[in-house]
Order: sequence, then C-alpha cells, then structure tokens
Amino acid sequence: MFLYDFATKTAQKPDTVATYIRRNEKIFKNHVERREKQLWLDEKAVKILLKKYPEVQRKKYPWWKNETEFQEAMVSAIKGLWDNQEILRKELDRILTTIEELQDAMNHTEPQKENNGLISLEELFGEDEDKVRSYVQEITQTPWTPERMRERLAGIEDGEALKSAMRRLRRDVMMNLVARDISGLANLEEVVTVMSDLAEIAIDRTVSVYAKELAKRFGVPRSETGVPQDLIVIGMGKLGGRELNVSSDIDLIFFYDCDGECGPTPEYPTVRKIISNQEFYERLAKKVIPALSEITWEGFVFRVDMRLRPNGDSGPIVGSSDMLEEYLMTQGRDWERFAWLKGRIVNGPVFASEEDFNIQKKNINDIVRPFVYRKYLDFGAISSLTDLHAKIRLSTQKRALESLKEGQNIKLGRGGIREIEFIAQTFQVIRGGRNPFLRERSTLKALQALASENILAKDKAEMLSKIYVFLRNVEHALQYENDQQTQLFAADPEHRKRIARMLGFTVEDLQKQLELSTEYVAARFDEIFQTKEEVSEEDWPLGWETGCAEALPGLAKVLERNGFKETEELSQLILNLMSLRALKLINAGARQRMVTLVKNTVEGKNKPEHLKIISREELLRRCIKFYEVIAGRPTYVSLLLQYPLAAKRLGDVLGSGKWAAEYLNRHPLLLDELWDERLSQIDDYTPVDFSFYIERTRARLADIPEDDQETRMNLIREVHHARLFRLFLADMAGRLTVERLADQLSALADATLEIVMEEVWKTVPGHHIERPKFAIVAYGKLGGKELAYASDLDLVFLFEDDAQDAEKIYMRFARRLINWLTATTGSGVLFDVDMRLRPNGESGMLVSSVDSFEKYQKNEDGTGAWLWEHQALTRARYAAGDRDIGDKFEKIRIEILRRERNAEETKAEVLKMRQRMHDGHPNKTELFDVKHDEGGMVDMEFIVQYLVLQYSAKFPQLVNNFGNIKMLEMASDAGLIPKDLALEVSAIYRKYRRIQHEFRLNSPSVPVRVPKEEFADDAAKVRELWSLVFGPSEGQEA
Repeated sequence: MFLYDFATKTAQKPDTVATYIRRNEKIFKNHVERREKQLWLDEKAVKILLKKYPEVQRKKYPWWKNETEFQEAMVSAIKGLWDNQEILRKELDRILTTIEELQDAMNHTEPQKENNGLISLEELFGEDEDKVRSYVQEITQTPWTPERMRERLAGIEDGEALKSAMRRLRRDVMMNLVARDISGLANLEEVVTVMSDLAEIAIDRTVSVYAKELAKRFGVPRSETGVPQDLIVIGMGKLGGRELNVSSDIDLIFFYDCDGECGPTPEYPTVRKIISNQEFYERLAKKVIPALSEITWEGFVFRVDMRLRPNGDSGPIVGSSDMLEEYLMTQGRDWERFAWLKGRIVNGPVFASEEDFNIQKKNINDIVRPFVYRKYLDFGAISSLTDLHAKIRLSTQKRALESLKEGQNIKLGRGGIREIEFIAQTFQVIRGGRNPFLRERSTLKALQALASENILAKDKAEMLSKIYVFLRNVEHALQYENDQQTQLFAADPEHRKRIARMLGFTVEDLQKQLELSTEYVAARFDEIFQTKEEVSEEDWPLGWETGCAEALPGLAKVLERNGFKETEELSQLILNLMSLRALKLINAGARQRMVTLVKNTVEGKNKPEHLKIISREELLRRCIKFYEVIAGRPTYVSLLLQYPLAAKRLGDVLGSGKWAAEYLNRHPLLLDELWDERLSQIDDYTPVDFSFYIERTRARLADIPEDDQETRMNLIREVHHARLFRLFLADMAGRLTVERLADQLSALADATLEIVMEEVWKTVPGHHIERPKFAIVAYGKLGGKELAYASDLDLVFLFEDDAQDAEKIYMRFARRLINWLTATTGSGVLFDVDMRLRPNGESGMLVSSVDSFEKYQKNEDGTGAWLWEHQALTRARYAAGDRDIGDKFEKIRIEILRRERNAEETKAEVLKMRQRMHDGHPNKTELFDVKHDEGGMVDMEFIVQYLVLQYSAKFPQLVNNFGNIKMLEMASDAGLIPKDLALEVSAIYRKYRRIQHEFRLNSPSVPVRVPKEEFADDAAKVRELWSLVFGPSEGQEA
C-alpha cells in the first residue's frame, strides 16, 4: 500500500512514518519503492511498520471498501463546514457592500471592500488534493481536551473578544470532531463529551466575563447576610446528561440562591446604581444568551433554548431558589420531572467562594431531587408520560404523513432516540427515589445502571445501548452535512448516499439497519407504554362507582352474568370498596382508574390462567381486600392498569394461598415485584449468594442519615421483604424445589442478620470498636437451612471481648438487636426471634461468652447442657457476625458431638424427648399429622440426630450439618442403616416437606394434617427405619 494510506490507517503523520523508514534504511531496503511520486510499501514493510505503529481500531459497524472512499467522505464533510462559513462570509460581504454603496452614494467616494479573514478550502489550497488531505490528516491527530479549550479562552476579559474567540474555538473543535468521527478515531463517547465540555467551558467563561463587567457598574450581588451570590446555570436535556450532539442547541435555566442587593467590594468599589440581585441576574442573562447564540460573521457558539424554565416563555428569565421551590411544589408537572431528571449545574463561581457556591448549588439540588425522585415507587408517572409520548408520536406521524416524501425522523419517529430515552427515564423516575444507583443523567449510563440493578434484562439493556449509539452516530452524520440541528434522514437519494458513506454503509445496508433498530426499540417501548385501554362493554348499574346501596341488585346481575355465585355477598363487598373514604379523597382520574380495575377483575380480563386451590369467588374476595389496601395509593392502581401482566400475576399470588395474600396486604409495596424483569432469572440454578444484596443494602443505607433510625429500619425491612417475595414468585412459578427455596431463604436471613448487626452496633452507647466481637449462632430451621416463609429464628448470641464492661455492652447490643429484628415499623416486621435454646434457656443470660458457652456445653460440673441440647447442636451453625467466633463455636460443636456416648443412655434420652414432643402435639382427629405423628417428619429428624450423637465419634463426617436428607445418605454410606431404606425415607421426607410447604401457604397456623390412608405406606416405611435404629419394642406410645 502507499505510505499515505498506511499513515491514515494508523493515525500517524506521513512525514513521521517516512522519517522512521529513512532512519532504518537497512531494514526497509528492497521493501520500499517510489510509485507515482509516492512511497509504496510491500507486505513485509507494512508488517514491520505495524509493530511500531499499530492500526487504529475502527467503529464496529461496516467500513468503506477502500481508503479512497473514506478520504472522499471525510474531505467532503470538512468542506461542508468550510462552505457553511463561506456562505456566512458572502452574505456579510453582500450586506457590507450594500452599506458601502449607500455611503458612496452619499459621499461620492469609491467603496472600500474589507477582507474579513475567511477563506474557503479551495482558496487556501487551490486544487491540490494532497494538501487538503494532509491538512485533514493533521487536524485529526489530537482530540480536544477541556484543558486545551480553557487555554484558548484564558485571559480574555472583554465580552466582544470572548465572543469571537469562542466562535473560532467551536470551528476548530467541530472540524477536529468531524474528521475524527468519520475516520473512526473517535467514538460516540468522545464526540458527546467534547461537545459537552465545549458548552460548559463556553457557558462558564461567558458568565464570568459578563458578570465581572456588570459588577464594575453595579457591584456584587449579595444575600441579606452579605454572602456574595452567583448566577447558577442549569443545563437541561443532552447538556445535563453530558451527551450533547454536534449541532445541539443547549437548554438552559438561570437561577440564583438568595434575594438581596448588589453592593461594592474591594475588587469592585465603584457602584453607579444600587440594583437588586434579580435585576443584576436579568441583565447578565440578557448578555449571556446572545453571546452564545448570536450569529456573527464567525458563526455562533450554541443555540440557546430557555423554554424549560418555570412557566416557559411567559416565566421570568431568571428565578430565585424560593421561586423554584414554590413552582415545583404547586405547579410542577410530570413531564417536568422527566426534564429535570437530567438537570445539572454547569458553571462555577465568579464572586462567591468555592464553599459558598457549593452551598448555593446544594440548595438548588435539594429542591429538585424530591420533585424528580419520589420517596415511594411512582407508577402514576407512567400514565402521564404515556399520554405525553402518545401526543409526540401522533404529532410526528402527522408531520410524516403531511410530508411523506421528506424522510425518516430518527429522533422523534417510532423506535427513535426519544423512545430509548423515555424507557430509561421511566424506570429512573419510578424507582430512583428508592434506589440512588439509578440517578444517572446520561442515557447510556442509566441503561447500564438498570441492567446492573437487574431492573431491565441485561440483553435488552445491551441491545438498546447499541441501537442508541448507532442512532446517535446517524444523527451526527446528518448534522455534519450542513452544521444544522436535524434528525431527518431525508428521502433524497444523493443525501442518503452521502450519509451512508460517512457511516461506512451502503445505502441499502443503512436503511435495513435503521429499520431493524427502530422496530426493536418500538417493540420494547410498547411493552412499557401500553396506550391501548380496553373499554368494558358490560352494562353496569348506575351509582355503583360511588358505592350506592341501590346498585346492589344490578351489580349482583353483572356478577351472575360473569359466572359468579354468592353474588349478593360479593356485590356488597364491591360497594363497600367503592364507598371508602380514601377513594373520595383522591382526584377523579385516579378514582376512575379504580373503577376500571374493578371492572377488569369482575369481567375476567386479569384472571390468572390456573386456579389450583380456591374458587373464583374466594379470589374475587381477596382481590377486593387488596384493592381496599391500595385505595388511597393511586400509583399502585396505575401499575395494575398499565401492566396487565402485573395484574395477572397479582391474581396468581392471591390465588396461590392465604399466606401470600396476607403478606401482600401487609406490604403492598411488593406490588412492584410483579412487573420485575428479575422474576424469570431465579430458579434452582441461581447461586445461593447474597453478597450483592448486602453490598447494595449498605450502599442504600449510606444515603440515609445515620440518626434517622426509623427510615433505616424500614429500608432493611423493605429490601428483605422484596427479596423474599421474589423468591416466593419463583416458587409459585415452579422454578424452585422446596430444598433449594429453603437454602435461599436461609441465606437471605443470614445476610439480613449481618446487615442488622452492623446497623445496631452503631447505635450502642459506649461501643468501643468498629466491628463487634460478636456472632449469631442459628439453631432449628435456620440452623438446618430448612427455613420457610414464616419461620421464626432460633438464635444464640456469643461474644469474645476482654474489654472492660464488655458483657454489659453486649447485653445492651443484644437487646437492641432483638428489638430491631422484631419491632413493628411502618414497613412491618423482619423476623420473630426465639432465644430459648441459649444456655440455661429463658433463665439464662441473653449473651454468652465463648468460654462460658463451652463450659456449659461440656457440663463438667453437672449444671450445664442436657443431652437434648446436644441434640439441638446437630442442627446449629454460625450465621452472622465475627467469623473467628463462628469458627470457635464450630470447634466446640464438633468436640461435643464427637464425644463417646453410652448407646443405651443416648437412646433412652432421645426417646424420652420424642415422647415429650408427641405429648405436646396431640392429634385427636382421624387425620395424619405430617410433622408430629408416628412415621412423620419429627421421627425422621430424631433418627438423624440420634445417629449423629451416637456415631460421630467413629464416623467424624456425621458432624457436618448437611440437612436430614444428606445425613441419611451419609449414615447409609457408613453402614449404619440400609441404603435402600435410607433412599426411600429420604424421598418420603422430601414429599412431607413439599406437602407441608403447600399447606402452610393457605393455612399458616394450622397443623398439617392429611387423610391417614393416603400416607399409611409412607408412615410405615418411616416406622420401619425407626424400629431398625431404636429397636422393635421402642418408640412412642400409640
């Protein structure tokens, strides 16, 4: 290839490469020759040079077929910029000529035409294309940095001089960006970052220069307490998100923090007239805007749009922070929340100190944040945004129909850039108030955050990001052509050919890529913004919407027509719902949404596919009960109407069992989980790893003041409830076995205990170290990793600390810890805690030192642990806290379990405890109690515990706390029980757990009892193993 082509591929100057070849003449001898007045490199020369100058990576989409096409496209774009300047110059010449001709007519003198210093590329280089290419090559070498831009504008303190310098800077930056973008040296991130840097630096310098000019006349604006005040410029839209287009206008809003008056300072001692801060900033704004946007013979810097300010064009050009707060609280509309989501302060201080300016910025941000991000999940915003986007899309379609031949709008059209931005912003507004990780202004960063938080499926987020980059690159190519703000991919074939060449596509491939991309975006958009609303065709009685008693007979007929029984009772429940005071207090639109939701429910539009256990009538009762809970929360009603899938899932949840219905009634916030993308991601193969859960919860807690304990307690409860409910939904969908579900629930409890420990320790008076030397040991269901949804936690607290008053401090810590776990707050309860398995039971100390725990378990003085307490140790394990203490506990546990024991004494004690449990749970029915009757779950658990206590000394593997099923297998491997029988009993235990699990969902507090004859064979098989272990004449009484 030619040397020039190699230099282009590697982003090097041709002279640099030629010099390297001359200095290494021996290496390149016979591999370089001159052809057509250029150096030709053979294959070996190219390989040698590539080691020195690696090839620059191109963009990911298709490139030109050859370098000639690339050079032509790039030079064409650069000429476009120059030609645009030339048009301005010629227009200015014409105006100047007209003025001079008029002057000449008046003065009878020859006109003097001035040279304005602008020339075209042709005038600069003539017809020498090599010089043009060399110039283009030179300006692509180095990207613009903020430091270079500031250096160009440094030291300029005159407004007119600054205007000229900024316009020349923009021209140079634009030509560099065009050349680097088209040549593949710059990606989208570089382009938007450089343009955003240019805008911010231009705004900052403009505000500074003109503010100082005004201060020379009027002094410095100050608050009533004398603190210097500065203009605060808020960049909205793409400037706020630092994703500015090459030809974007900039959306600005001007504010100041405090009212007051201007006054003299040592730096500005002369004051011609006393004016208010408001007037000063208005004068400043009227200078800043034209300084940036006015078109001169050197062009412009940025077009400025001020329409996003409070009250739009009719509002004041500058406002105070008080005015902003009042406006957002009383008049702020939903679409403004989406606009302010990207709002960002883009200038620095002029008169104020850095510290004071930061306070002024914080005051503005503290007003805006709660307006954009609400404390609770905000699904109501979807309706407003859906209406807004429907209007935008309708307007775009109307314009497209009116000018069918014009082309495709890649921003506002169906599947365009705007729809990707709306998708990201919707999730942010709904969830950003509760999840600070979503508060990103950049669209690409927002999509990444949504994926990392598992709110948007990763594959969808990645595809939307790729399409967004592609569409933005197309947008830039459209704007490069004539340096105009346009998103229209015109129908003109020549225009399309030029754009395709800039992007490295053929016209056909570009059109195909646009079609595929916009269809994908539109499909994703329609999943979120469902604008079609089914209208009920049923004839419902007059007055039922307000709960009128006269509507009862007519409502009963509606229910009967829809296949319901018990229609009178159900009709009364509906009327009671519609007459609730909460519904009367909300606005008419929100009330109408509840009306629609009730109709949809009765008419079966949201009914679940399968009702396994309960009747349609019972499901409707549960739905009405839940609607009563959310009656005063219109945002939840909006969710169920906006997302029919969420409404169907609600029916599934309410129909799955009484526990789930009551849990959702207590925690309606969990409704959010019903439309969550994460639901399909949880199954038996999901790792039991809650490290991310702990990390994220810690980060969210860091966003809450440490002295706001109630909010911190509520947050921990809410994240725990959400994760538990997510597991329930996966369980309900059949993606989790009972065993795997128990593993996940147990790990969730461990992680939550860890978080609560960290939080509570901070609140303990006199705590003397950063992390407590304290551990939580789990017994029972949690210890055996068999936790269910409503299980309580059997816990024991251990500490090991030589500090003075350590026992007193840890006692106080333990009491607070239990309170944090069990207290009922606005977000409910975390766990019920049972501490009766601690040393000496209810009469013992709430916390034990490791030494005292060890002495108690060894029982060397006869006042320590009973055998049944050693039996409980078989299902005990470290759960949270200090790992070293956990290791010491495990060492003690193993030592105790591996003791040599007298078989007959051990057997007698175990049988004695089994009898006590049997007596404590009498079953006087003809049904079989799956847990407590002979042949039930407790029998199997006692078999395992006896084998562990009696044989761990000989078979040390039995001390492992692997759960009853695995322990039966290990016992059979050790030859203690028959393998075939162990497998059968293990299968029966799984069956019992599954039945118990399903039963508890509908009857959480009722003993699990089933027809005896259906389980006679299973119970007999368990009793067979019992007899083998304890002897044929031993066991419980019948």
